[in-house]
Amino acid sequence: MAFILAVAGCQAGDSGTGGSRQGFRPRDAVVDFGRVLEGAQARRAVTVLATGRAGLTVVASVDAPFAVVTSEVSVSGGGATEVEVVFTAGHGLSEGTLLLSGAGLTESVRLTGLGIRPMPCPGRPCFDSRFDVASGTCVETSLEEGAACTPESRCQVDGRCQASVCVGHPRTCDDNNPCTVDACSPTRGCVTSRVACPAPENPCKVGLCDLEEGCTAVDADDFSPCGPADCQTARLCFSGACREVTPPEGFVCAPATACQGEGTCQGGVCQRPGPVELAPELSLELEGVPVEADGGTVLLVLEDSLYTSVCGGDAGCQLVAYTRSGLLRYATPYPEGGARTLLAASDAGVVVHAPEGLEAYAPRGSGARLWHASWASLGVGEPPSPGRPPASHVALTQEEDVLAYVAWRAAPDAGGAEDGGTAPESARLILLSGREDAGTLLGVSQVEAWRGEARLGLDALGTAWLYTTDGRLARVDLDISALSKVSPMEPDEGGGTALKLSALVDGGVPGGGASLAIAGGRLLVGARAVVPVDGGVPVMLSDGDGGAGARAPIAEPALLPSTGQPGYLFTRTCARTDGIPCTAREARVVLRAVNPESGHVVWEVDALPDEVAPGTVYEAALLQGGLVGVLADAELPEGRQSWIQFFVRGTRAGSCPLPGRPHVAGAAFLGQHLYVVLNRDGEWRLESYGLGQDFKAEERGWPQRHGGTARTRSESP
Repeated sequence: MAFILAVAGCQAGDSGTGGSRQGFRPRDAVVDFGRVLEGAQARRAVTVLATGRAGLTVVASVDAPFAVVTSEVSVSGGGATEVEVVFTAGHGLSEGTLLLSGAGLTESVRLTGLGIRPMPCPGRPCFDSRFDVASGTCVETSLEEGAACTPESRCQVDGRCQASVCVGHPRTCDDNNPCTVDACSPTRGCVTSRVACPAPENPCKVGLCDLEEGCTAVDADDFSPCGPADCQTARLCFSGACREVTPPEGFVCAPATACQGEGTCQGGVCQRPGPVELAPELSLELEGVPVEADGGTVLLVLEDSLYTSVCGGDAGCQLVAYTRSGLLRYATPYPEGGARTLLAASDAGVVVHAPEGLEAYAPRGSGARLWHASWASLGVGEPPSPGRPPASHVALTQEEDVLAYVAWRAAPDAGGAEDGGTAPESARLILLSGREDAGTLLGVSQVEAWRGEARLGLDALGTAWLYTTDGRLARVDLDISALSKVSPMEPDEGGGTALKLSALVDGGVPGGGASLAIAGGRLLVGARAVVPVDGGVPVMLSDGDGGAGARAPIAEPALLPSTGQPGYLFTRTCARTDGIPCTAREARVVLRAVNPESGHVVWEVDALPDEVAPGTVYEAALLQGGLVGVLADAELPEGRQSWIQFFVRGTRAGSCPLPGRPHVAGAAFLGQHLYVVLNRDGEWRLESYGLGQDFKAEERGWPQRHGGTARTRSESP
């Protein structure tokens, strides 16, 4: 008997103290933390049960993303205790194992938890929106009637909720200064710009706005150029009069540029150091090959962001956004991988032309698609016309709605034998909401026969204008009373169309190209005529060649300063008078300044970098100080080379070569920089170049070929 008792006292789990046993087990083999918001924490208690009559200490351990609050717990004999475990959720499923050790035993508990990444919930006024983890959706709750709210438009203040709609009072932006133009932008609030006084006929006078007298003419600074200037003779201003003088030694005859120091008169000759190749301030490899198509653009610049549409690589086609310093904001793949053409950008979205309709993507954040409007929903025949984009051009209104002139070809078997079985092409104007209920059709015009390539534009007051190359120039009238009655397929049903066209010029402007620039109360139409927006008599532009040689205006770029004068156009010229067409090397491209009041040529200058080699003008913009910046190239024997050039009063003030032999796809002047999408040595890149401290792109008027840098096609007042 003594032997049996001695053996029993040494059994496992026996403390050796009075015959009491030690042991434990977890109550549950698996503990599930459930759905937890990414970045949040959830806690669960794991119950430990004592299986013996003696108490013991249990040590708990676990790996991330799980953690124990206390690593040691005590459990009394026959009792229970809890080990608290914390789960820090990531994105997706997480699994782990809780190890429990004590009294020579080890037990394990399987841990699971699902991290849920929240979707962005709309922040609509008069609604409280939150992400519900359990359902994985956003849940909106209306605020109480009369609750304070912030109106979506910055042109309203002191908002209050009325029937779940934030209603505010109009913001007052008038600063009581007659020398400023005050307006309100729904996205920016009050905006103010200086009154652009008209330029006096006397080149030694400048327009100045006086608080008491309004716009007056005052003397220009002495020594200001008032005509051609070289180191032999220079026309300069003195006390408001233009005089011809002999420039002294050291007279600055050419300004310094980013690649070349200023020129000074030395011995009657303008001496300046030779230009050096510009070094890019930004140069980064694109995520693919840029999408190039008629009616669109390769590069959009919106405030601090750059956008381009590319295809290639594993990601297929995508919208790519960078900061102006070159950091990647996002690269968003397009649905179904199809290519998109950039059209315009604003704070409401980046508008693109897609194979199946128009779309917009978020300008910031993840670049998610905001809306899609199919061609069918817009009353557009399908498929679109081969070789021509259905959306000829778009313009963004002050409310950031999308106005587009859309063309299409109906079903191939809808026509007669005389046209090969193909129906005539058709076109119509459409207006889409850009913000509230974005992508919703607000209005359409009647369907009309296709009248040729078209251009849209808006003036500083928000009035839209349409020009088609068959000569029509018309104002777009919006019939507010018909908006809610518009049927996209039957625009005349129930009250007529919402968008109507009112002809501005009897007989139109025939023979013009696809070009429309708007500034200073004038429309520069088709590179052929200047038309006052009030319906005044059109001024036809003269060739200015005295009958010698041929002139063919280039549709774009076309530039107009905020004063509306002079206008700037590019023209192909040919000196031959024998009727034989010019060869590529005989044809030239000139930059021409025209007087919008008389139509006469003020001056013209060769716009290509090389005097002999043919080339191409890619982009042009107004620069402050009356200069014009031009990006062009020349086909040299050693290869194509591009230059940034600066022109003023009929002279080339500077020329800076870009490095290497790049092929340019698109460009935009902005501030003191030129941004370029180009192919260098077989690699597509985005680069930026400084223009120099004395050169800055003009922000007012019609400074780019497509309007603003974001291609909104609207005048900047």
